[in-house]
Amino acid sequence: MESLGDLLKAWPTGRSITDQAKQKMEELMADPLVEKLLVRYPELDERAIRLNLNRVYQYVTEYRNCTHCPGLDLCPNDFEGHYTLLSSETVNGSVQLYDRKVACKKFVARESEQKIRSRIRSFYVDDAALRRGYSSDEILTNDLERAKAVGQLLRYIDRTKEHGLQQEGLFLSGRFGTGKTFLMCYMLQELAKQGHSGVIVYMPDFVEDLKSLMHEPGKLKETVEMMKETDLLIFDDIGAENLNPWVRDHVLGAILNYRMERKPTFYTSNYELDALEKHFSFTSKDGEELHKGQRIMDRIRPYVEVLMVTGENKRGRK
Repeated sequence: MESLGDLLKAWPTGRSITDQAKQKMEELMADPLVEKLLVRYPELDERAIRLNLNRVYQYVTEYRNCTHCPGLDLCPNDFEGHYTLLSSETVNGSVQLYDRKVACKKFVARESEQKIRSRIRSFYVDDAALRRGYSSDEILTNDLERAKAVGQLLRYIDRTKEHGLQQEGLFLSGRFGTGKTFLMCYMLQELAKQGHSGVIVYMPDFVEDLKSLMHEPGKLKETVEMMKETDLLIFDDIGAENLNPWVRDHVLGAILNYRMERKPTFYTSNYELDALEKHFSFTSKDGEELHKGQRIMDRIRPYVEVLMVTGENKRGRK
């Protein structure tokens, strides 16, 4: 932002600096903001304003910029998202004028949003679903066919806000395109505002990447530990992955075994629980292993509340 000194230097030559300063002083003293400042701090007089002319000029200019805010990215103030605030104090009989930078509401909102986002990590899930903000009313009315499931979800969120992390997670089952992933992203956002961390994983892509991580044990361990320890873990589209015994028994099994008595795990799936057990009971390498599928489901079934998400297919809808 241009300072008062720069402004005076730019005025046409032939006119004295004294006259320029006098005119600027008269303009500032007549400004409604300065008049309010003088009412708030009666000890201020013209001499004090004159000694702090640049501070007062910046205060007035930045307030006007904020009044006609062009947005944070185009903020013309010296310190993006901040404006100057003035205060006065009498020290040893001398009037002192102080300035400080104050964050505007838009800056505070952006900082808060960034803190919320920093608590959520997504793997192979479109960040657009995490970035969009919705009210609970909009969630309910977006598709009345899924109102029952949404009601269950909102009650779960309220319980967690009131009592802290639940031992039981949620299992969202339904046809593709009914908004299961979106509802989980909404839950993550709402609970991240309360300080909870979260991870959402798109299972088909995650399982494929795990195969390459077999050769990077350090990175694999870091990934598994993160999924064990995060407050809220969501396996998105579970059952759609091309499963192998190692992923099922040593990765997924280890994560679920650790979390089942500690922290809630959440799932979205096109399968219901019984069909998912059949999925886990068969791998392309070892064929059918019913006890292996049952073992995994023993770490899922008792620790979830099932939500049947019905409604129309919203994919591709504008």
